[in-house]
Amino acid sequence: MEQKKSSERLVFFTDAVVAIALTLLVLPLTDLVPELVAEHKPAVEAVTHNWSKIVSFLLSFVVIGRFWGVHHRIFEHVRSYSPALIRVNFCWLLTIALLPFPTELIGAYQSERFTVLFYLGTLLASSLCHTTMVSIIRRNPDIRGDAEPVSDEVFWNHALSSVVFALAVVVGFIKPPFGYYVLLLLLFPARIAFWLRARHADR
Repeated sequence: MEQKKSSERLVFFTDAVVAIALTLLVLPLTDLVPELVAEHKPAVEAVTHNWSKIVSFLLSFVVIGRFWGVHHRIFEHVRSYSPALIRVNFCWLLTIALLPFPTELIGAYQSERFTVLFYLGTLLASSLCHTTMVSIIRRNPDIRGDAEPVSDEVFWNHALSSVVFALAVVVGFIKPPFGYYVLLLLLFPARIAFWLRARHADR
C-alpha cells in the first residue's frame, strides 16, 4: 500500500485520458469535411447523410461522460492507492481509450452483430472494472483512509449495472439491434440498490 502517496495524481492522469478519448470521438466526423470538398458536395450533407455517425458520437460521448462521473464518485472514497487499484484503473482506462474505435464501427456498420458485441462488450468491461475497484476499496480500509466507506447500496448499484451490460451483450448476440435498447435498464440499478438497502435496514 502506498500510504504516503495521495490518489490525486492517479485521478488527474485518469481525467486526462478520459478527456483525450472524448476528443477522439469527434475525429470521424471531422474527416467527413475533406471528403465532401473533394466530391464537391454541399456542407449540409455532412449532417443529413451521416446521422448514424452523429448518433454514435453523441451516444458514446454520453456513455464516457457517465463512466467518468461514476469513476469520480468512486474515488471520493479513496485517499491512497494499492497496486491492485492501479492495475484495475488502467484496465478501465483501456476500455475508455478503446471506445472511439467501436463507436466508429457503429457509425459505419450500425447493427451488425460483431459491431454490437464489440461495442457492448467494451462497455461491459468498463463496468466490471468499476465494480472491481469498488470491491477493492471496500476490502482495504487503508485505501479509504479517512474518507467515507463504500456503502452496500453503492456496491450493489455497480454490480447490478454490470449485470445490465452483460444482459445487453447476450441480447446483442441473439438480436443485435435490440442489444442497445437493453441499456435503458441502467435507469433501474440505483433504485434496486436503494430498495435492497432499505429492506436490509428494516430487518
